[in-house]
Amino acid sequence: MASNIDSLEVLHEDNHLIIINKKAGDIVQGDKTGDKPLSDIVKDFIKRKYNKPGEVFLGVVHRLDRPTTGIVVFAKTSKALTRLNAMLQKHEINKTYWAITEQKPKQKQSTLEHFLRKNPKNNKSSWHSINVDGSKKAILHYNNIHDLDNYHLLEIGLETGRHHQIRCQLSAIGCTIKGDLKYGAKRPNKDKSIHLHSRKISFTHPVSKELIEKTAPCPKEDALWRSCENL
Repeated sequence: MASNIDSLEVLHEDNHLIIINKKAGDIVQGDKTGDKPLSDIVKDFIKRKYNKPGEVFLGVVHRLDRPTTGIVVFAKTSKALTRLNAMLQKHEINKTYWAITEQKPKQKQSTLEHFLRKNPKNNKSSWHSINVDGSKKAILHYNNIHDLDNYHLLEIGLETGRHHQIRCQLSAIGCTIKGDLKYGAKRPNKDKSIHLHSRKISFTHPVSKELIEKTAPCPKEDALWRSCENL
């Protein structure tokens, strides 16, 4: 179920940042669907909370795919946005993801390197073992941290931030994310989500320089995610 202003889950807020635990179905930024994006819902939240007149500034620092859940960082000031964008480019923001896969990876932990090429027509990325025209190198590290009854929980760290990177690279090794029909899942999830969750983030605050470390609770309405929450 997508967010509205009253269901917004705020993990952190200060004068310069607001960090949200995104629900499945939210789009972070406006797109051709015309659906209200999470960025506008957060603006409404700030406007109401602080009784702000006029337009509210909110900068989108990074995105999450619509069917995924978890941490999204927004900037409340232009200073923070500029600095956070620079930090992203320098890989100074550390993000950890959880994925529940249909298959168990052959190796408990490994580093995956592929070249991914985005196809805008079907909004999908294809993987290649060598550099092909229009592709970009993609690197991630995974660890199979828990085996569930029929599924497997992987913890993932990214070195690069490519389009559908985790979804595409895990499918390349035969580990499809539960519910992810686009990349080979057996069946969809009822709510059209996929079992990919932006779990943790850590970075130095762009203005105050304090260490920010946040963990996003898993979707509590999902029994499979609930079974992973206290691991």
